Amino acid sequence: MSKRALKRQLREGAFDAGQFEGDDKVRRLPLDRGWTPLGHSGGANDDRDQGYLKTIKAKSPGQEQLIKAIDAKNLVMALGPAGTGKTYLAIAKAVEALESGRVGRIVLSRPAVEAGESIGFLPGDAEDKLAPYLRPLYDALSDRLSMKRVRALMAEGAIEIAPVGFMRGRTLNNAFVVIDEAQNCTYVQLKMLLTRLGWHSTMVVTGDPNQSDLLPELSGLGPVATKLEQVGNIAVVRLAEQDIVRHPLVAEMLGVL
Repeated sequence: MSKRALKRQLREGAFDAGQFEGDDKVRRLPLDRGWTPLGHSGGANDDRDQGYLKTIKAKSPGQEQLIKAIDAKNLVMALGPAGTGKTYLAIAKAVEALESGRVGRIVLSRPAVEAGESIGFLPGDAEDKLAPYLRPLYDALSDRLSMKRVRALMAEGAIEIAPVGFMRGRTLNNAFVVIDEAQNCTYVQLKMLLTRLGWHSTMVVTGDPNQSDLLPELSGLGPVATKLEQVGNIAVVRLAEQDIVRHPLVAEMLGVL
C-alpha cells in the first residue's frame, strides 16, 4: 500500500491493521523460536529467511573425512596441498562451534614467516606489519560471517587472531584453536602450540609440508604429524590432489611442479 493511500485511510478513520499483514519485505522470526546458526531448529519450520552462514558441505572424500575428524576429535592435523580447503573448513567449523555455544572463543594463529619478500619497510607498528600475514584468516572469517559481526566479536574478545610468537605460556580453555600454515613452524614451535590445548577445547592444525618457507630440515609439520598418527585420540587427515576445490589447473600444476 502506498504512503498516499495510508495517509488517506488514517485521515478517514478507516485504518485496519489486519490488512497490512504480510506486507513486510522480510518475515520476522518469532522470539521464542530456537534457531541455530545453520538453520536447524528441530521444529516444523526449520528454514531461515535470512542467514549469512552457509551449511558446510564436503566436496571430496578427503574433506568429508576432515569434517568428521573435527567433530570427533579434540586435536586434528590436516595436511594437504593448496586448495584442498584445509583452512576454510577449520575456520568454518570454528565459527559453527562459536555460534552454537559449544566454545566461548575462537583463537586463530599463523606463523609470521616471510615468503621471500621482506615487509619490514611497511609503515605502522607491529600490528600493522603483521596484518598482511594474518589477512588469509580475515578472508576466511568474512566468508562465514559479515565483517560487522567479525569486528564485533573481535572487539569483545570472542575472536582472536595472533601470530605464533604470541602463543607461548598460554592455556586455551573453552576455545576452538586453528593453527594455519603450520609447515612454517619448527618442531619446537609446533610442540609449544600443541601443548596450549586446554579443557573443553578443539585444535585444528593445517599445513602443506611441501610448501614450507623454511629450510626443509627446519619444518616440523611432517615429523610431528608422523609421530601423532600413533596416538589414538588424535586425528591426522592427509588430503590429496583429488581434494583440491580451486581451479582445475591448480591440481594439474601441482601434479608436475
